[in-house]
Amino acid sequence: MSETLDLTCDFIRCRSVTPEDAGCMELITARLEPAGFATERLDFGDTQNLFMRHGTAGPLLVFLGHTDVVPTGPESDWSHPPFEPTITDGLLYGRGAADMKSGVAAMVTALARFAEKYPDHRGSAAILMTSDEEGAATNGVVKVVETFKSRGEQIDWCVIGEPSSFDRLGDVIRVGRRGSLCGVLTVYGIQGHVAYPDKADNPIHRFAPALAELSDEVWDQGNEFFPPTSFQVSNIHSGTGAENVIPGRMEVSFNFRYSTALTETDIKQRVEAILNKHGVRYDIAWRLSGAPFLTTGTELIDATQAALVKVIGQPARPDTGGGTSDGRFIAPTGAQVVELGPLNGSIHKIDEHTPVADIDVLSEVYEQILVNLLVIAP
Repeated sequence: MSETLDLTCDFIRCRSVTPEDAGCMELITARLEPAGFATERLDFGDTQNLFMRHGTAGPLLVFLGHTDVVPTGPESDWSHPPFEPTITDGLLYGRGAADMKSGVAAMVTALARFAEKYPDHRGSAAILMTSDEEGAATNGVVKVVETFKSRGEQIDWCVIGEPSSFDRLGDVIRVGRRGSLCGVLTVYGIQGHVAYPDKADNPIHRFAPALAELSDEVWDQGNEFFPPTSFQVSNIHSGTGAENVIPGRMEVSFNFRYSTALTETDIKQRVEAILNKHGVRYDIAWRLSGAPFLTTGTELIDATQAALVKVIGQPARPDTGGGTSDGRFIAPTGAQVVELGPLNGSIHKIDEHTPVADIDVLSEVYEQILVNLLVIAP
Protein backbone atom coordinates (compact mmCIF):
# COMPACT_ATOMS: atom_id res chain seq x y z
CA MET A 1 0.00 0.00 0.00
CA SER A 2 1.04 3.62 -0.48
CA GLU A 3 2.04 5.69 2.54
CA THR A 4 -1.15 7.77 2.30
CA LEU A 5 -3.44 4.74 2.04
CA ASP A 6 -1.56 3.05 4.87
CA LEU A 7 -2.00 6.11 7.09
CA THR A 8 -5.70 6.34 6.21
CA CYS A 9 -6.16 2.75 7.34
CA ASP A 10 -4.33 3.49 10.59
CA PHE A 11 -6.68 6.43 11.18
CA ILE A 12 -9.79 4.32 10.50
CA ARG A 13 -8.66 1.81 13.14
CA CYS A 14 -8.85 4.61 15.72
CA ARG A 15 -12.37 4.64 17.21
CA SER A 16 -12.48 8.41 17.25
CA VAL A 17 -16.21 8.99 17.66
CA THR A 18 -16.66 12.68 18.42
CA PRO A 19 -15.17 14.22 20.51
CA GLU A 20 -12.61 11.43 20.87
CA ASP A 21 -9.33 11.50 18.95
CA ALA A 22 -8.38 7.93 19.93
CA GLY A 23 -4.73 8.30 18.93
CA CYS A 24 -5.02 9.93 15.50
CA MET A 25 -3.02 13.00 16.50
CA GLU A 26 -0.18 10.85 17.80
CA LEU A 27 0.02 9.28 14.33
CA ILE A 28 0.15 12.74 12.74
CA THR A 29 2.84 13.93 15.12
CA ALA A 30 4.93 10.84 14.45
CA ARG A 31 4.86 11.59 10.72
CA LEU A 32 5.47 15.34 10.78
CA GLU A 33 7.90 15.94 13.64
CA PRO A 34 10.70 14.07 11.81
CA ALA A 35 9.98 16.33 8.81
CA GLY A 36 10.79 19.40 10.92
CA PHE A 37 7.33 20.49 12.05
CA ALA A 38 7.02 22.14 15.46
CA THR A 39 4.18 20.71 17.58
CA GLU A 40 1.71 22.62 19.74
CA ARG A 41 -1.23 21.13 21.62
CA LEU A 42 -4.16 23.45 22.20
CA ASP A 43 -6.60 21.21 24.08
CA PHE A 44 -9.74 22.63 25.65
CA GLY A 45 -12.16 20.65 27.80
CA ASP A 46 -12.81 17.26 26.22
CA THR A 47 -11.45 18.33 22.84
CA GLN A 48 -7.96 17.73 21.51
CA ASN A 49 -6.47 20.23 19.07
CA LEU A 50 -3.13 19.87 17.31
CA PHE A 51 -1.20 22.59 15.48
CA MET A 52 2.02 21.71 13.65
CA ARG A 53 4.00 24.29 11.70
CA HIS A 54 6.98 24.26 9.35
CA GLY A 55 8.54 27.71 9.18
CA THR A 56 8.08 30.79 11.33
CA ALA A 57 7.45 33.61 8.85
CA GLY A 58 4.37 34.62 6.92
CA PRO A 59 2.39 34.07 4.83
CA LEU A 60 0.84 31.08 6.62
CA LEU A 61 -0.91 28.27 4.74
CA VAL A 62 -2.89 25.95 7.03
CA PHE A 63 -4.42 22.60 6.17
CA LEU A 64 -7.44 22.16 8.44
CA GLY A 65 -9.20 18.94 9.32
CA HIS A 66 -10.82 16.86 12.03
CA THR A 67 -10.00 13.43 13.40
CA ASP A 68 -13.41 12.75 14.94
CA VAL A 69 -16.16 10.85 13.14
CA VAL A 70 -19.90 10.46 13.60
CA PRO A 71 -21.30 7.36 15.35
CA THR A 72 -21.52 4.25 13.20
CA GLY A 73 -25.16 3.39 13.72
CA PRO A 74 -25.83 -0.34 14.15
CA GLU A 75 -22.50 -2.00 13.40
CA SER A 76 -24.37 -5.15 12.39
CA ASP A 77 -25.74 -3.21 9.40
CA TRP A 78 -22.24 -2.66 7.99
CA SER A 79 -20.92 -4.99 5.31
CA HIS A 80 -17.50 -4.72 7.00
CA PRO A 81 -16.58 -3.71 10.58
CA PRO A 82 -16.63 0.12 10.58
CA PHE A 83 -13.30 0.48 12.39
CA GLU A 84 -11.49 -2.20 10.43
CA PRO A 85 -10.40 -0.75 7.06
CA THR A 86 -11.45 -3.05 4.24
CA ILE A 87 -10.65 -2.73 0.53
CA THR A 88 -13.17 -4.28 -1.87
CA ASP A 89 -13.50 -3.60 -5.59
CA GLY A 90 -11.22 -0.58 -5.42
CA LEU A 91 -13.09 1.03 -2.51
CA LEU A 92 -11.82 1.57 1.02
CA TYR A 93 -14.57 0.99 3.59
CA GLY A 94 -14.63 2.30 7.16
CA ARG A 95 -16.06 5.05 9.28
CA GLY A 96 -14.22 8.21 8.32
CA ALA A 97 -12.93 6.82 5.01
CA ALA A 98 -14.41 9.87 3.28
CA ASP A 99 -15.18 12.21 6.18
CA MET A 100 -12.40 12.85 6.61
CA LYS A 101 -9.59 10.48 7.46
CA SER A 102 -8.41 9.98 3.88
CA GLY A 103 -8.29 13.76 3.51
CA VAL A 104 -6.29 14.10 6.72
CA ALA A 105 -3.87 11.40 5.61
CA ALA A 106 -3.44 13.15 2.25
CA MET A 107 -2.64 16.40 4.06
CA VAL A 108 -0.07 14.77 6.31
CA THR A 109 1.85 12.99 3.57
CA ALA A 110 1.69 16.04 1.29
CA LEU A 111 3.13 18.26 4.02
CA ALA A 112 5.88 15.75 4.84
CA ARG A 113 6.96 15.44 1.21
CA PHE A 114 6.81 19.20 0.70
CA ALA A 115 8.99 19.94 3.73
CA GLU A 116 11.54 17.38 2.57
CA LYS A 117 11.69 18.72 -1.01
CA TYR A 118 11.51 22.44 -0.17
CA PRO A 119 12.99 22.94 3.32
CA ASP A 120 13.69 26.62 2.57
CA HIS A 121 10.24 27.51 1.21
CA ARG A 122 8.90 30.98 1.85
CA GLY A 123 6.35 31.56 4.62
CA SER A 124 5.01 28.69 6.69
CA ALA A 125 3.07 25.47 6.07
CA ALA A 126 0.95 24.06 8.86
CA ILE A 127 -1.73 21.58 9.81
CA LEU A 128 -4.51 22.17 12.33
CA MET A 129 -6.52 19.23 13.63
CA THR A 130 -9.44 19.05 16.05
CA SER A 131 -11.36 16.16 17.58
CA ASP A 132 -14.64 18.10 17.80
CA GLU A 133 -15.96 19.06 14.38
CA GLU A 134 -18.74 16.49 14.12
CA GLY A 135 -20.08 17.34 17.59
CA ALA A 136 -20.79 20.57 19.41
CA ALA A 137 -17.63 22.22 18.05
CA THR A 138 -17.37 24.45 21.12
CA ASN A 139 -13.82 23.56 22.20
CA GLY A 140 -12.26 22.96 18.81
CA VAL A 141 -11.24 25.34 16.05
CA VAL A 142 -13.27 28.21 17.48
CA LYS A 143 -11.09 28.17 20.61
CA VAL A 144 -7.89 27.79 18.63
CA VAL A 145 -8.81 30.84 16.54
CA GLU A 146 -9.34 32.81 19.74
CA THR A 147 -5.87 31.75 20.89
CA PHE A 148 -4.29 32.76 17.58
CA LYS A 149 -6.03 36.13 17.71
CA SER A 150 -4.82 36.79 21.26
CA ARG A 151 -1.20 36.37 20.18
CA GLY A 152 -1.51 38.12 16.85
CA GLU A 153 -1.12 35.04 14.67
CA GLN A 154 -2.74 35.35 11.23
CA ILE A 155 -3.77 32.54 8.89
CA ASP A 156 -3.52 33.76 5.31
CA TRP A 157 -4.78 30.70 3.42
CA CYS A 158 -6.71 27.70 4.71
CA VAL A 159 -7.39 24.45 2.81
CA ILE A 160 -10.02 22.28 4.48
CA GLY A 161 -10.15 18.58 3.64
CA GLU A 162 -13.93 18.20 3.91
CA PRO A 163 -15.37 15.84 1.27
CA SER A 164 -16.36 18.38 -1.37
CA SER A 165 -16.29 16.19 -4.49
CA PHE A 166 -19.48 14.88 -6.12
CA ASP A 167 -18.97 12.65 -9.17
CA ARG A 168 -15.19 12.61 -9.39
CA LEU A 169 -12.34 13.78 -7.20
CA GLY A 170 -11.82 17.52 -7.54
CA ASP A 171 -14.95 18.31 -9.55
CA VAL A 172 -16.13 20.78 -6.88
CA ILE A 173 -14.37 23.08 -4.43
CA ARG A 174 -16.18 24.97 -1.71
CA VAL A 175 -15.29 28.66 -1.74
CA GLY A 176 -17.81 29.55 0.94
CA ARG A 177 -20.65 28.17 3.03
CA ARG A 178 -24.16 29.23 3.86
CA GLY A 179 -24.90 30.49 7.34
CA SER A 180 -26.75 28.24 9.78
CA LEU A 181 -29.17 29.81 12.27
CA CYS A 182 -31.06 27.50 14.61
CA GLY A 183 -34.09 28.29 16.72
CA VAL A 184 -36.17 26.58 19.38
CA LEU A 185 -39.62 28.12 19.48
CA THR A 186 -41.94 27.62 22.45
CA VAL A 187 -45.59 28.39 21.68
CA TYR A 188 -47.88 28.94 24.67
CA GLY A 189 -51.55 28.07 24.82
CA ILE A 190 -54.07 27.08 27.48
CA GLN A 191 -54.47 23.41 28.36
CA GLY A 192 -57.98 22.04 28.45
CA HIS A 193 -60.42 19.29 27.51
CA VAL A 194 -60.84 18.59 23.81
CA ALA A 195 -64.61 18.65 24.30
CA TYR A 196 -64.46 22.27 25.49
CA PRO A 197 -62.13 24.04 23.03
CA ASP A 198 -63.73 27.39 23.90
CA LYS A 199 -62.15 27.10 27.35
CA ALA A 200 -58.66 26.34 26.02
CA ASP A 201 -56.19 27.73 23.49
CA ASN A 202 -54.53 25.07 21.35
CA PRO A 203 -50.92 26.14 20.61
CA ILE A 204 -50.76 23.75 17.64
CA HIS A 205 -53.75 25.38 15.98
CA ARG A 206 -52.48 28.83 16.90
CA PHE A 207 -49.10 28.18 15.30
CA ALA A 208 -50.31 26.40 12.15
CA PRO A 209 -51.07 29.54 10.05
CA ALA A 210 -47.75 31.07 11.09
CA LEU A 211 -45.93 27.87 10.12
CA ALA A 212 -47.60 27.92 6.71
CA GLU A 213 -46.45 31.49 6.15
CA LEU A 214 -42.92 30.77 7.38
CA SER A 215 -42.72 27.79 5.01
CA ASP A 216 -44.05 29.76 2.02
CA GLU A 217 -41.98 32.88 2.66
CA VAL A 218 -39.44 33.79 -0.01
CA TRP A 219 -36.59 34.87 2.22
CA ASP A 220 -34.32 36.01 -0.62
CA GLN A 221 -33.37 35.13 -4.18
CA GLY A 222 -29.82 34.14 -3.31
CA ASN A 223 -27.05 35.62 -5.43
CA GLU A 224 -24.38 34.56 -7.88
CA PHE A 225 -22.56 32.63 -5.18
CA PHE A 226 -25.37 31.29 -2.96
CA PRO A 227 -28.73 29.56 -3.47
CA PRO A 228 -31.84 31.13 -1.89
CA THR A 229 -32.21 30.93 1.87
CA SER A 230 -34.16 27.91 3.13
CA PHE A 231 -36.29 27.42 6.26
CA GLN A 232 -36.81 23.90 7.60
CA VAL A 233 -38.57 22.55 10.69
CA SER A 234 -36.66 19.63 12.17
CA ASN A 235 -38.93 18.73 15.09
CA ILE A 236 -42.33 19.56 16.60
CA HIS A 237 -43.29 18.31 20.04
CA SER A 238 -46.48 18.85 21.98
CA GLY A 239 -49.19 17.04 23.91
CA THR A 240 -49.58 15.32 27.26
CA GLY A 241 -49.89 11.83 25.83
CA ALA A 242 -53.65 11.76 26.36
CA GLU A 243 -55.91 12.02 23.32
CA ASN A 244 -58.55 14.05 25.14
CA VAL A 245 -56.30 16.90 26.33
CA ILE A 246 -55.56 20.10 24.43
CA PRO A 247 -51.90 20.82 25.15
CA GLY A 248 -50.81 23.99 26.87
CA ARG A 249 -47.59 24.44 24.93
CA MET A 250 -45.58 23.15 22.01
CA GLU A 251 -41.93 23.24 21.03
CA VAL A 252 -40.63 23.66 17.49
CA SER A 253 -37.02 23.26 16.36
CA PHE A 254 -36.11 24.89 13.07
CA ASN A 255 -33.12 25.95 11.00
CA PHE A 256 -32.24 28.57 8.42
CA ARG A 257 -29.50 27.96 5.87
CA TYR A 258 -28.99 31.47 4.63
CA SER A 259 -26.95 33.38 2.11
CA THR A 260 -25.02 36.62 2.26
CA ALA A 261 -28.17 38.34 0.99
CA LEU A 262 -29.50 38.22 4.57
CA THR A 263 -28.15 38.83 8.05
CA GLU A 264 -28.89 37.03 11.29
CA THR A 265 -30.79 40.12 12.45
CA ASP A 266 -32.91 40.23 9.27
CA ILE A 267 -34.06 36.65 9.79
CA LYS A 268 -34.91 37.10 13.46
CA GLN A 269 -36.93 40.23 12.81
CA ARG A 270 -38.91 38.69 9.96
CA VAL A 271 -39.68 35.48 11.89
CA GLU A 272 -40.91 37.41 14.89
CA ALA A 273 -43.01 39.70 12.68
CA ILE A 274 -44.81 36.68 11.22
CA LEU A 275 -45.43 35.15 14.64
CA ASN A 276 -46.75 38.45 15.98
CA LYS A 277 -48.98 38.90 12.94
CA HIS A 278 -50.73 35.61 13.79
CA GLY A 279 -51.12 36.37 17.49
CA VAL A 280 -48.77 33.63 18.65
CA ARG A 281 -47.59 33.80 22.26
CA TYR A 282 -44.03 32.53 22.23
CA ASP A 283 -40.41 32.55 23.28
CA ILE A 284 -37.50 31.81 20.92
CA ALA A 285 -34.03 30.61 21.85
CA TRP A 286 -31.72 31.40 18.92
CA ARG A 287 -28.32 29.81 18.22
CA LEU A 288 -26.01 30.91 15.43
CA SER A 289 -24.07 27.85 14.27
CA GLY A 290 -22.12 29.90 11.75
CA ALA A 291 -22.44 33.00 9.61
CA PRO A 292 -22.14 32.70 5.82
CA PHE A 293 -18.70 33.25 4.39
CA LEU A 294 -17.23 33.60 0.92
CA THR A 295 -13.64 33.66 -0.29
CA THR A 296 -13.44 36.51 -2.76
CA GLY A 297 -9.65 36.79 -2.93
CA THR A 298 -8.07 34.94 -5.80
CA GLU A 299 -4.69 33.66 -4.55
CA LEU A 300 -5.88 30.47 -2.85
CA ILE A 301 -8.59 29.70 -5.39
CA ASP A 302 -6.16 30.20 -8.27
CA ALA A 303 -3.50 28.04 -6.61
CA THR A 304 -6.06 25.29 -5.96
CA GLN A 305 -7.44 25.35 -9.49
CA ALA A 306 -3.93 25.30 -10.95
CA ALA A 307 -3.06 22.29 -8.78
CA LEU A 308 -6.17 20.44 -9.95
CA VAL A 309 -5.38 21.15 -13.58
CA LYS A 310 -1.76 20.00 -13.18
CA VAL A 311 -2.54 16.79 -11.26
CA ILE A 312 -6.01 15.79 -12.48
CA GLY A 313 -6.25 17.69 -15.75
CA GLN A 314 -9.41 19.66 -14.99
CA PRO A 315 -10.39 22.61 -12.78
CA ALA A 316 -13.21 22.43 -10.25
CA ARG A 317 -16.59 24.11 -10.11
CA PRO A 318 -16.66 26.67 -7.26
CA ASP A 319 -19.62 26.04 -4.94
CA THR A 320 -21.04 27.17 -1.59
CA GLY A 321 -23.47 24.31 -0.88
CA GLY A 322 -23.47 21.64 1.77
CA GLY A 323 -23.61 21.98 5.53
CA THR A 324 -21.35 23.93 7.84
CA SER A 325 -17.64 23.37 8.37
CA ASP A 326 -14.92 24.73 10.61
CA GLY A 327 -14.24 27.24 7.86
CA ARG A 328 -16.92 29.36 9.55
CA PHE A 329 -14.41 30.04 12.34
CA ILE A 330 -11.42 30.68 10.08
CA ALA A 331 -12.99 32.93 7.43
CA PRO A 332 -13.94 35.80 9.80
CA THR A 333 -10.25 36.26 10.64
CA GLY A 334 -9.64 37.44 7.09
CA ALA A 335 -8.18 34.19 5.79
CA GLN A 336 -8.99 32.89 2.32
CA VAL A 337 -10.71 29.51 2.68
CA VAL A 338 -11.17 26.67 0.19
CA GLU A 339 -12.56 23.21 0.86
CA LEU A 340 -11.28 20.34 -1.26
CA GLY A 341 -11.59 16.69 -0.37
CA PRO A 342 -12.88 13.24 -1.29
CA LEU A 343 -16.21 12.16 -2.75
CA ASN A 344 -19.09 12.91 -0.39
CA GLY A 345 -21.70 10.38 -1.55
CA SER A 346 -21.27 8.00 1.41
CA ILE A 347 -20.41 10.36 4.26
CA HIS A 348 -22.19 9.67 7.58
CA LYS A 349 -23.80 6.57 6.02
CA ILE A 350 -23.59 2.86 6.73
CA ASP A 351 -20.68 1.43 4.69
CA GLU A 352 -18.92 4.76 4.26
CA HIS A 353 -16.20 4.43 1.63
CA THR A 354 -13.85 6.23 -0.73
CA PRO A 355 -12.08 5.13 -3.94
CA VAL A 356 -8.59 3.88 -3.14
CA ALA A 357 -7.16 5.48 -6.27
CA ASP A 358 -8.28 8.95 -5.16
CA ILE A 359 -6.29 8.96 -1.93
CA ASP A 360 -2.83 9.34 -3.46
CA VAL A 361 -4.12 11.76 -6.08
CA LEU A 362 -5.55 14.01 -3.38
CA SER A 363 -2.20 14.05 -1.61
CA GLU A 364 -0.53 15.11 -4.86
CA VAL A 365 -3.04 17.94 -5.31
CA TYR A 366 -2.41 19.17 -1.76
CA GLU A 367 1.33 19.11 -2.33
CA GLN A 368 0.94 21.09 -5.54
CA ILE A 369 -1.12 23.74 -3.71
CA LEU A 370 1.78 24.09 -1.27
CA VAL A 371 4.22 24.46 -4.14
CA ASN A 372 2.01 27.00 -5.93
CA LEU A 373 1.71 29.26 -2.88
CA LEU A 374 5.00 28.81 -1.02
CA VAL A 375 7.49 28.08 -3.80
CA ILE A 376 6.28 29.36 -7.17
CA ALA A 377 4.34 32.44 -6.04
CA PRO A 378 6.43 35.57 -5.47
